[in-house]
Amino acid sequence: MTRWTIGIIGGSGLYAIEALADAEWRTVATPWGEPSDAILHGRIGAIDVRFLPRHGRGHRIPPREVNARANIDALKRSGCTDILAISSIGSLREELEPGRFVVVDQFIDRTVARPASFFGTGMVAHVSMAEPVCSRLSAFAGAAVTAAGGRLAEGATYLAMEGPQFSTRAESRLFQQWGADVIGMTAMPEARLAREAELPYALVGMVTDYDCWRETAAFVEVSAILAQMAANGAIARALIEHFIAALPPERTPSPLDTVLDHALITAPAARDPVALARLDAVARRVFAAEKASPGDQAG
Repeated sequence: MTRWTIGIIGGSGLYAIEALADAEWRTVATPWGEPSDAILHGRIGAIDVRFLPRHGRGHRIPPREVNARANIDALKRSGCTDILAISSIGSLREELEPGRFVVVDQFIDRTVARPASFFGTGMVAHVSMAEPVCSRLSAFAGAAVTAAGGRLAEGATYLAMEGPQFSTRAESRLFQQWGADVIGMTAMPEARLAREAELPYALVGMVTDYDCWRETAAFVEVSAILAQMAANGAIARALIEHFIAALPPERTPSPLDTVLDHALITAPAARDPVALARLDAVARRVFAAEKASPGDQAG
């Protein structure tokens, strides 16, 4: 068993965590470029916390320009064992009204212009995304929403769109037909990259608006979203505190801690040293294990 170090990725409306003790912003360099911001190190009780505002403080970075690879790499380098992501989302279901907090369990990825993997030419790997979130973290997150006084929905499918524009009405209705429940612009490829980095990941979405499928409602406007974000913010900060407080003192292993054991494809002799160097944080554990047991290397 090990200690928890929880990475919190804050979405729109969540740019700091006031409850952190010994809080200190630390800059982290990555081989994937600059993350969205420095990492806020601190602790809540006995649990170490690393906080990263996804859009940067002041919301400087639009969704398609968020450097998700740098963000996940920076959290891995900062010692994170698990990630809880918080995101503002739109609703594709009448019962998921603005102000509702939604624990996501599936994704439909419609992003098109974002690097979606740490792996590529010179070091190929394929991880499973059949169950894209950590059930253990999601259960803690759902309980934390309730403890914070939020209205909870669980088991939702998140449609990740490219943006930065909102949906057309035809797109919104199509996404409903596909089985999507909520819509956002940032959870992909973030969740994919967390899986490749062997970081169990959970996502709580904060509903700010109904997407434009409702003919009788006004179109989505930023002013209304900002107002709902402000209302959601206090509960979001409280749920983080409840989430941390509910964690067991010691972290038992997760199956997601070792997903790369059966994901690496490229034979050791064919691996590109430059590609391997970029993976020094993401795949450190599995490369070290291979060196310790050379007979078990993929080939």
